[in-house]
Amino acid sequence: MPDLLYEKHENYAIFTMNRPERLNALGGTMQAELQEALADLSADQAMRCGIVTGAGRAFSAGADLKEMSARNAEMSPGEARGQTFHPEMVRFSRHPKPFIAAVNGLCLAGGLERALDCDIRICSTEAYFGLFEVKRGIMPGYGIHHLARLIPFGDAMYIMLTADRIEPDHALRIGLVQEITSPEGLMPRAVAIAEMIAQNAPLAVEGTKAVAQEWRQLQIDESYRFGEWVGRVVLNSEDAKEGPLAFAEKRPAVWKAR
Repeated sequence: MPDLLYEKHENYAIFTMNRPERLNALGGTMQAELQEALADLSADQAMRCGIVTGAGRAFSAGADLKEMSARNAEMSPGEARGQTFHPEMVRFSRHPKPFIAAVNGLCLAGGLERALDCDIRICSTEAYFGLFEVKRGIMPGYGIHHLARLIPFGDAMYIMLTADRIEPDHALRIGLVQEITSPEGLMPRAVAIAEMIAQNAPLAVEGTKAVAQEWRQLQIDESYRFGEWVGRVVLNSEDAKEGPLAFAEKRPAVWKAR
């Protein structure tokens, strides 16, 4: 069974993260399968929009910390342990066609960042959100660079620094999502939005997204470079190794601030 399901309909495609036994953690073969599906979406002129969702009770729990802990154990000194983000990992915002995140359940860390990379976000009443990286001794990846570009700065800092759980009504109030639906109404509403987009002139839609995203991502590459520099300090710390290891061993982390 693939880690990403790619299903094309008349004028939109559904991307379903499909590792429900791991809460759709972003590991396994998911990234390679996503890149292949995105290339197909680009090439198919009949496809006007993409919908991203998750199988089972999760949208995505983010990076697979068990895989991360195993990689950390194999790394040599100087390599960035705990790294969860590379610009090439998120492609929805830079894809010419619009993407809708249909957040069906828990949406945490890299899972939330994947939703942030979409153009429109809706969620069900069973969803909740969070960037829990600081609980694991690491830093948010995409969220550090983009969250404050999407919601008010203070709300972004609250989410990233407290690692608090954000409920749907809170997410709606701060603009993290645009709508809340019932669980059974989530995908029909996502499809309805996709079909509204598909009814419009494709070049006009793609041009509108291109200009809007150019503004939102202004100087983002400079932010990525600075984040990489900071990350070499934080992610090479003992705490960055301890966080994923403690998670994998199901115990409280012991922080040393070094």
